[in-house]
Amino acid sequence: MKDENAFSVQLTSDTADAAMVCGIRLLLAVFAVLICVFNPGGDTRLSGLATVVCGAYALHSAALFAVMLIRLSSMPGKAIYWYDVAWFGLIVYYSGSSNGYVFLLFFFAILAASFQFGFREGARVTLLSAAALMLVALLAETPEQRWHLLWCTSFLLALGHLIAYWGGMGLQQKRRLALLRDVSRLSNPRFGVNHSLSSVMEKNRVFFRASSCILVLQDGDSDKWLLRTATAANAGMAIAPVRLSASAMPALLAFAPDQSVLHARARLWPWLGGTRVLARGCSKWRRFGGDAGERLVELLEARAFISASLRLRKGQGRVYLMSSQHGFSKADALFLKHIVAQVFPMMENIELLDRLASEAGQRERQKIACDLHDSTLQPYIGLRHGISAVRQAAAPGNPLIDDLDKLLAMATEVVGDMRHFVTNLNNGQLRKEPELLLALRRQAEQVRQFYDIDIVLRASPAIEVSDRLAAEVFQIVSEGISNIRKHTRARHGVIELGCDNGWLQILIENEGDGMPATPFTPSSIATRTSALGGRLLVLRPGDGGTSLQIAIPL
Repeated sequence: MKDENAFSVQLTSDTADAAMVCGIRLLLAVFAVLICVFNPGGDTRLSGLATVVCGAYALHSAALFAVMLIRLSSMPGKAIYWYDVAWFGLIVYYSGSSNGYVFLLFFFAILAASFQFGFREGARVTLLSAAALMLVALLAETPEQRWHLLWCTSFLLALGHLIAYWGGMGLQQKRRLALLRDVSRLSNPRFGVNHSLSSVMEKNRVFFRASSCILVLQDGDSDKWLLRTATAANAGMAIAPVRLSASAMPALLAFAPDQSVLHARARLWPWLGGTRVLARGCSKWRRFGGDAGERLVELLEARAFISASLRLRKGQGRVYLMSSQHGFSKADALFLKHIVAQVFPMMENIELLDRLASEAGQRERQKIACDLHDSTLQPYIGLRHGISAVRQAAAPGNPLIDDLDKLLAMATEVVGDMRHFVTNLNNGQLRKEPELLLALRRQAEQVRQFYDIDIVLRASPAIEVSDRLAAEVFQIVSEGISNIRKHTRARHGVIELGCDNGWLQILIENEGDGMPATPFTPSSIATRTSALGGRLLVLRPGDGGTSLQIAIPL
């Protein structure tokens, strides 16, 4: 729900920007009509045609503005600015070259395209504007008019390119900030290290438009390495690491631990391609002497790649972004280095927290095992010894011998069971099913006893979630059961849990009373689901019941 709200806010902001652009277009068109009518210092012979063209452009702008007001979700595409350039070319031609300020209209299209779509589109609109202005210059009647318009064309090219560059930089910085925010939010201890690493790799792959993202990490102090690969095929899934030796992947470990790497395969100008490295603490890139970059792109069937090294407390690592469609720039390599320096220390902290939590749980189990041994097992052992002593003291013909033998066998069996229980608890092997399911069964049983509401729990045996995620899921399901009790008259409900393609699927539904259900969105469940990076869908069947379908990435 939080992601949907953020998307709605972003959509509203973009729509407001588009409406503002359409309003400014209409304002410029109206001013152009007024200028052509009064024609200060212009050519009176052409003022009538210029007024007609400006009037037609004003009607065109008014129609676009009306569409934006009526259909607020309608976003103008790139072609709209190409039409603007064509209109501006006609206005410049029919207004006469003596009105030299009219060519400034082209900057509206350049500015809007650059700040909305980036440098490439801004540069295209700049070139198209220059071509239109040059065509008008070639059609000019006098050499003075022609040279004046050519000078305006050179000014338009220079300033338009600068506008496109800075517009693209601003748009790129927004995307980079969004990526840093996303990877920081994904680095959450509740997800665990494997899920967080997979999410960060996929975010980087999509941001850089790479075909794959490869992560190699040294497995502690050993000579083994952990290899993870994120591609479009496994997007949204937890990526399990593959343990390999250094000799099995020499191309991935050919670069020094302190080097950032950029490899490009130039087809037209070979001297611009090759592998370049940037050492830590240096400001200049230099060519890499070996052929490791060429061997790597041939091995992975890629065109270019960038790579950054990881600074870890234990061991080392490296990230690769491979592309088979386009190249990378030095700025891309430096930004990847910045992302790695920010994210992976947090990953190490997550791993440290998991280890501390596991050790704390182990210590708590040992404490409970000791308490059980001292407070429960020892008395049973003493009881068994007492019964055994009584049995030995009894005469052979005593009628209580059979009962004493049964008591002795029962005490021996209980002591054996208790010892087995303590051993499993001490080793952390007590649970035959996840603690999450045990807790949910207890919750459902309490609701049945106290509120006479029958909650059926169905769970897949393949559910495997971390303790932190299990705690969040328990809160979500508990809130769903509470909503059934508080907001409905249902006496029956169903909770289903299962795993599908790397997602934990949760279904919470209750029976209906035949009346239409009141629209209701569980804000607490929506907030928790969004914080876990999941999705929430609320369905209301015709019988008046409610069904919550929750999907949380594993």
